[in-house]
Amino acid sequence: MSDINKPDKDGEPMTNAKVSRRRLLAGGAALGGLVAGSTAARAAGTPDPLITEIQDWNRYLGDGVDSRPYGTPSEFESHVVRRDVAWLTADSKSSVNFTPLHELDGIITPNGLCFERHHGGIAEINPADHRLMIHGLVDKPLVFTMEDLKRFPRENRVYFLECAANSGMEWRGAQLNGCQYTHGMVHNVMYTGVQLKHLLNEAGLKPNAKWLLPEGADASAMTRSVPLEKALDDCLVAFKMNGEALRPEQGYPVRLVVPGWEGNMWVKWLRRIEVGDEPWHHREETSKYTDLLANGTARRFTWEMDVKSVITNPSPQAPITHGRGQTVITGLAWSGAGKISRVDVTIDGGRNWHAARVDGPSLSKSLHRFYFDFDWDGSELLIQSRAMDEHGNVQPTKEMLRSVRGENSIYHNNGIQTWHVRGDGSAENVEIS
Repeated sequence: MSDINKPDKDGEPMTNAKVSRRRLLAGGAALGGLVAGSTAARAAGTPDPLITEIQDWNRYLGDGVDSRPYGTPSEFESHVVRRDVAWLTADSKSSVNFTPLHELDGIITPNGLCFERHHGGIAEINPADHRLMIHGLVDKPLVFTMEDLKRFPRENRVYFLECAANSGMEWRGAQLNGCQYTHGMVHNVMYTGVQLKHLLNEAGLKPNAKWLLPEGADASAMTRSVPLEKALDDCLVAFKMNGEALRPEQGYPVRLVVPGWEGNMWVKWLRRIEVGDEPWHHREETSKYTDLLANGTARRFTWEMDVKSVITNPSPQAPITHGRGQTVITGLAWSGAGKISRVDVTIDGGRNWHAARVDGPSLSKSLHRFYFDFDWDGSELLIQSRAMDEHGNVQPTKEMLRSVRGENSIYHNNGIQTWHVRGDGSAENVEIS
C-alpha cells in the first residue's frame, strides 16, 4: 500500500506513528479522580449575552409540523455522516464507507449512519416484486412473497454487525487517523423479522441437510455458506431496522441476520436459500475468507467476531476542546460470543487500568457503551480500552495478536487501540512500545 499515508477525501491525515510510553508518561499519570471542587459548569461572573439576551430563535416562529414530513437532523449536525476512503478500492460500487462512531452515543446506530459495504452497488427493489425461494435438500421447495414472510411470528432483536475487515488496515501498524476509519465498519440496530428456522421448518429439512447457501438479489449475486446449526439457532430474516423498513443500502426489502458472525454472511436483498450437505464455498473461503497466518497456513471458518472495544471520545476526530478539568472518556465494546461483562480503561498506555462504567442495556451480541470519568490536568495521555465478555474472553494487545497470527491477514483484528492525546487536546492514532 504505497498510498497508505495519503489523506482521505475528507482531509483526515493518515499516520504510521509509534511512540514511547516511557517518554510520554515519565512525568506520571494525569489521573486524580474527580477532584474536590471540579465542575463542568461556568462560575458566575461577567454576564454571557447568549443567556442574558434574547436570541433570534426566541423572537420568531419556527416551521410547522408538516414542513419536515420525514424529519432530518439539525443543520448544525450536517457533518455527522458516513465517509469513505476513496483510495481503498477501485470502484465505489464494490466498496465501503464508515459509521461516524465518534459522533454517536448510546448503543443504537441511526439508520442513516450505518456503514455500507457493497459488492455490486445498491439494488433498488420493489417489495411487491421480490421473492424468497427455499430449495435444495427440503421436502417442499417454497417461494415466499414479502406478505408471506410477514405472516410468521415476528421478533425484535438488537445485534451488532461488523465487517470481518474492520480494523484490517491496522494489522501492520497505526494507519487511519480516526475511529470512524479504524473501527467504523460496525453498527448496532434493532432488527424486526422472523426466525429463519420457521421458514426452514415450513419447507421441511432432509436428514442429510447440513449447510445453507443464501443468495442476494444484487448485481453481484452475493452468496455465503452458513452451517445449518447456526441457521436453526438465532438467524433472522429481517425486514425492518430500528422500527422502520430496511434502507436500500442495508438490503431492502429483506436481509439475513447472522448474530455475532462476520458481516459478509449477512446477505442483503435476500432472494434464495439453497439447502445442501456441504459448504459451497469450500475452496473460495480457504483462499479468500480465512485468516492467513505467518507460517502460510490459514484459520478456516473464523466466522464469530472476537471480543473488541474502542474509545470513541476523545479520539483523532473528537479532540478534547474544553481544556483541563472534568473529562469523560467513552467508547464501545462488543463480542460475537455474547454479552460484555467488563471494560477497563487506561490513560497511561497500560501501566494502570481502571474499571469503566458500562451504561445502558447489556444485550447478547450487541454493542455496549462504556464511560470513564476523570480530572484531566493537561498532561499527555495514552488512552486504551480493554473488553472482557461473559465467557472470559479478553481483548488482546496488538502485539499479542501478531505473535499468534502474524500480519498477513486483514480480517478479525480485535487488538487494543491506542490514542495519543496531546496537551492541547488533539489526538492521534499510535502504537506504543
